Amino acid sequence: MSILQFDETLFVIEGPDKIKLKCTVWISGITMKQSFEISVYAFSVALFIIAIPSMLLADEPIRKKSAPPEIHSSWDDLVVGIKTKEDWNKRRPILKKRYLKLLRDEYKPDRPLLDLQIHEEKIVDGIYTRKLISYEVEKDERAHAYLGIPLNVKGKLPAIVALHGTYPNGKERIAGFEDNPDKAYLDHLCRRGYVVIAPDHFVAGHRIPKKGSYDTTAFHEKHPDWTSVGKFTFEHSIAIDVLETISEVDKNNIGAMGHSLGGHGTIFLAAYDDRIKASASNCGASFFRHNTNPEHWSRNHWYVYFKHLRSGLDKGELPDIDFHEIIALIAPRAFLDVSATNDGNPLTQRQRALMLLRVMDIYEVVGKPDNFAFFIHGKKHSISHESRELIYGWFDSRLKPLEVTKTHLIKK
Repeated sequence: MSILQFDETLFVIEGPDKIKLKCTVWISGITMKQSFEISVYAFSVALFIIAIPSMLLADEPIRKKSAPPEIHSSWDDLVVGIKTKEDWNKRRPILKKRYLKLLRDEYKPDRPLLDLQIHEEKIVDGIYTRKLISYEVEKDERAHAYLGIPLNVKGKLPAIVALHGTYPNGKERIAGFEDNPDKAYLDHLCRRGYVVIAPDHFVAGHRIPKKGSYDTTAFHEKHPDWTSVGKFTFEHSIAIDVLETISEVDKNNIGAMGHSLGGHGTIFLAAYDDRIKASASNCGASFFRHNTNPEHWSRNHWYVYFKHLRSGLDKGELPDIDFHEIIALIAPRAFLDVSATNDGNPLTQRQRALMLLRVMDIYEVVGKPDNFAFFIHGKKHSISHESRELIYGWFDSRLKPLEVTKTHLIKK
């Protein structure tokens, strides 16, 4: 009789085809001795199963030290031939020309006199004044906006153009008294010491068309050669003009932010108007390439971004500029991109990370890598607490004096 002992378990081999197990069992705090009989075959199978993990581990190859490989993607076309700041300075005007062509900027109307008017005024919690204002954006058209100005101001203040998403009363939501308070940027930022303007999108709020909010039919009848993106970017640039008339505003520290439609509106504005010193886009747009439905940018109904692209898109042809090049136009000014891997097509959103790595290359070439960042999360199409705090902190560190964000040691 052979005896094998493992801890408190005895395996007693009683014959060629029988094994007796004697072990200690604990049940509800009671210790009992117990015996089991199994066949040699079952015992062999059990030992084999127990040994499998060790066998697999033993077969794993030894991991070797390696250098990081270069990351290549279709977005590399942004940096082809760009080795120095001088290279980029030659390339940038070419991309800016393509961008303005995409907007069909040559068809915009003359910039009007503002004729700024105040329609309502209210002090909010003794912290800031909120005004409903309007101003001319075309000779026969006025835009409405909420303007927030902190009280008890000492010196000039930084300012933000806050752009709303696809919501009928967008400026009311940004002001904080309608819909989702996560998107009440005017209220949040005024409490942090910013002057904020929150304009209506041109087919929302006070200018909802007869066919409904965000229907661009009437706009294209009035401006058959212009684009909706050109129109709203032009108007958002005029909102900067308004800020520059406010005595409390520091003209050298103006930023822009927005979510969804306001997110890509921020990208378009910052690339268009160099007066934007710092910007942050939250969940803003899918690009043209690596997009299963680029026709979305040129629908034949409702909100049509780029009407003139439709015939090319129907043939599978994309425009000669994409979002990595548009964002790169913002450099060296500060830009933050916040997005989600599960906002729309997951594969498209993962391409966004590769795209933004190439944009970072441009910021490095121009010597301002600290002015570019991106944050990718898994909270879908949202602007949650951590995203807002990151965006507001981004502005604090770039539009406010250094002492505002500087940390200090304390006494021991």
